[in-house]
Amino acid sequence: MTGGTGVLGHAIAAHLAEEGAKVVILGRKAEVGNAQVEAIKAKGGEAMFLTADVMDRAKLEQNLEDIMAAYGRVDALLNAAGGNMPGATIAPDGNFFDLDPEDFQKVLDLNLVGTVLPTQVFLKPMVEQGKGAIVNFSSMAAFRPLTRVCGYAAAKAGVTNFTAYMATEVAKKFGEGIRVNAIAPGFFLTEQNRTLLTNPDGTYTARGNDVIRQTPFGRMGRAEELCGTIQYLISEASSFVTGTVAIVDGGFNAYAM
Repeated sequence: MTGGTGVLGHAIAAHLAEEGAKVVILGRKAEVGNAQVEAIKAKGGEAMFLTADVMDRAKLEQNLEDIMAAYGRVDALLNAAGGNMPGATIAPDGNFFDLDPEDFQKVLDLNLVGTVLPTQVFLKPMVEQGKGAIVNFSSMAAFRPLTRVCGYAAAKAGVTNFTAYMATEVAKKFGEGIRVNAIAPGFFLTEQNRTLLTNPDGTYTARGNDVIRQTPFGRMGRAEELCGTIQYLISEASSFVTGTVAIVDGGFNAYAM
């Protein structure tokens, strides 16, 4: 799992390990990742952490070598790395001309290219095995042009399109044993969006309140609420499912008025 050291990654890695998976957490924060591994092992699970950079093919290739040496195969890839930058957003009191093209490109690279490169690397053993599952991380911003997050929305829309493309590509050329899907989380509090959605005292900001009004469940999601969908998409329970985006959002995307 790329981007595995974040709030959502913590919950997903712990859950999959509890279910018997051998979890490999890829990320840039070694101290955090190693602590995750120790926590998983303390509960009887199996995990390892590898320092990674989704924009560095050489490092990803080394990660693959280390994983193959340890386990001999790759059954599933979770492309969870991503993020945003201030220059790729447009503040309420700003406009489109304030957008920083360099930050916009960086956000596209991190979220979209940072999904493509790991897929190229970790798909190889799946092709050799004739079996595997890839789950990309999309977003509500891929379905609706949410205000402010210009670069992030464009990137996640690209991830959704790439998911559908790859589902067809691998099935036609490598067989039905390899499936590619995506998950689109609704609004979950993470370290990246906490200050955007909540005040220091824990109350919601204006944008946080907008999210709650748009969500029929009337709350933010809990990280563990993504785990069942992830497990489904990488398991045999979804053996005839590919090219889809599973929405986990408390009804946000279904709400019209």
